[in-house]
Amino acid sequence: MSATRTVSVIITGRVQGGSYRAWTQAEARARGLSGFVRNQDDGSVEALFSGPAEVVDQMVALCRSGPPSARVSDISVREGGDPPDTSQFEVLRR
Repeated sequence: MSATRTVSVIITGRVQGGSYRAWTQAEARARGLSGFVRNQDDGSVEALFSGPAEVVDQMVALCRSGPPSARVSDISVREGGDPPDTSQFEVLRR
């Protein structure tokens, strides 16, 4: 079993208004990750992924393209942080 990895991700580009959050939630839940996704006031999307390191890596890679309606221009990943208090993956309000 691999170690748990937690990362905070900021996705920029045309990522709001095209189901990016719902897509992220569905993909993360399908992989058994915990965390959250939410829109930011600057037009970006923020996500926190926590779970097995290789699964978190897969999710970060998926976020580089996102759903078909998204146009991701950049993604920044920050390691660490506290794992979420829940085992669920949720869409949060700003």
